Amino acid sequence: MSRGEHRARKRFGQNFLHDQDVIRRILAAISPAPGERIIEIGPGQEALTAPLAASGADLGVVEIDRDLAARLRARRPELEVIEADALDTDFTALAGGRPYRIVGNLPYNISTPLLFHLLAQDPPPVDMHFMLQKEVVDRITAEPGGGDWGRLGIMCRNRAEAEFLFTVPADAFEPRPKVESAVVRLRPRTEPLVPGDLAEPFDRLVRQAFSQRRKTLRNSLRALLPAEAIAAAGIDPGLRPERLDLPGFLALARALRYDGG
Repeated sequence: MSRGEHRARKRFGQNFLHDQDVIRRILAAISPAPGERIIEIGPGQEALTAPLAASGADLGVVEIDRDLAARLRARRPELEVIEADALDTDFTALAGGRPYRIVGNLPYNISTPLLFHLLAQDPPPVDMHFMLQKEVVDRITAEPGGGDWGRLGIMCRNRAEAEFLFTVPADAFEPRPKVESAVVRLRPRTEPLVPGDLAEPFDRLVRQAFSQRRKTLRNSLRALLPAEAIAAAGIDPGLRPERLDLPGFLALARALRYDGG
């Protein structure tokens, strides 16, 4: 997003992208097509908005900052500008019953709850391309066994395939953030991997396990499942939660749902 007179607002977590090479790489990853429905979250100073609109896509933007929203309406009267909090927005309704895609440079301070909100849309978008704090992208795309594997990655994996695309340096933004960013592609699944009747116990188990991630499953899940029930589900109670993959947690959720309550 080109440098302009608008001053970034800390309460909205605003950092405006201005690096043209990064912008080109993001657009190449999105590969927008004429006529397709695209919704951009946080258009800011139009770094992605302008080329997305020029692609011929049916573009709508969601902007919480009233000054930026007014500026966009004045500069681009043809653009659909929704002045709203993305966390409260019904993106499926905005799509008007059509397949839709979502893109955005997401504020660091709301990225996790916003991802959960977007993945819960029914139906979900065809895909999502986001710029996020690199640490968050590392967690979303992590594999079992490493320190980045945790609740965020598991819950995203349940509902989408995630792909780490590339890292973005801090000097690509104005003001410059204190952390690196990265671009991620999410392709929501038609159906979550976890069946609906197991969604609540699955979430409860994952949340509990990673609230005490240094402890073994035997200890961290003691209030939910005894060690005997964990072992009966085919899981070693001596494992730490980062060693357990999604099917393993699903097996424990099944044990909790049908055996433990």
